[in-house]
Amino acid sequence: MRAVRMTAWGEEPAYGTVERPVPRGAEVVVRVAATGLCHSDLHIVDGPAGALPYRLPFTLGHEVAGEIAALGPDADGRTTGERVVVYGPWGCGECDRCAAGRDNYCDRRGELDWHGAGLGRDGGMAEYVRVPSARYLVPIGDLPADRAAPLSDAGLTSYHAIAGVREALGEGTTAVVIGVGGLGHLAVQILRATTPSRVLAVDIRESALALAHRSGAHFATLAREDTARVLRERTGGVGADAVLDFAGTTASLELATGVLRPGGELAVVGSGGGRLTVRKPGALPPGCRLSLPFWGTRAELAEVVALARSGALHVETERFPLSAAAEAFGRLRRGQVRGRAVLVPG
Repeated sequence: MRAVRMTAWGEEPAYGTVERPVPRGAEVVVRVAATGLCHSDLHIVDGPAGALPYRLPFTLGHEVAGEIAALGPDADGRTTGERVVVYGPWGCGECDRCAAGRDNYCDRRGELDWHGAGLGRDGGMAEYVRVPSARYLVPIGDLPADRAAPLSDAGLTSYHAIAGVREALGEGTTAVVIGVGGLGHLAVQILRATTPSRVLAVDIRESALALAHRSGAHFATLAREDTARVLRERTGGVGADAVLDFAGTTASLELATGVLRPGGELAVVGSGGGRLTVRKPGALPPGCRLSLPFWGTRAELAEVVALARSGALHVETERFPLSAAAEAFGRLRRGQVRGRAVLVPG
């Protein structure tokens, strides 16, 4: 089968042929219909040797949707032909958190030489992917695969981040979304669908502001020197009750702390390499809470899929054939992807 593989650190992934996987024990093989591409993949591709514990080679791709092609002899709970999305953050499978469906916070994550599908273990940028257990599969019904695949990270991570700050977002509150890309445009929609909060969006690209408006943002603006002031004016001068930073750069973190209300919630989701100094007294508003959400739980993925099937979530995608993965990586690297890039076999 065809696959996009990491074969050497610091080099572009290779498109080639590998053996089709066969399920063993409780494993399940999924015929891939679509795989999302995100900045985490760029971090892997650009990473130097030793930066990650992963062993080469492996197939990339952690946002995966398709249909069950084969079940191992000990697999249960699913049937062949069932259309599913793959829960990507595979943990050790044995600790209390994994047993509770919280593999994203696996107690042994630091000991593993993988972080999930396409993250040290073979992922979905291929025609087939082998999944360790049927418990990592969530049915998608008739949801199109190219819209379902990004839900497993872009949708799930956004949902999990918002779940952590939702108590602060009652009537009359304001939420700010920084970075309206693959995750941010879904965060805007999730905020609109699950909270009564007013949603303000920020990005450095004009095209992203249009995406923010299509996603339901009440207001969207370019990031400039006076953006914190502009956003504060939109809150009546008090600041935002919650800020979700999907960029994670030094500039975005400065904006986030500049617009956050005292006692507010700051969730840093993006991995842009920025630094935030925590000291008292310091730049952070008094009484604020800082969280670093990572991916989400299996139960939350089912909730995200349900939102999408209800029509509350719409993933904007650009489709590329698997053979054009290099083009898709290049477009993403240059910030030219609208919404989420999705690779499809064929």
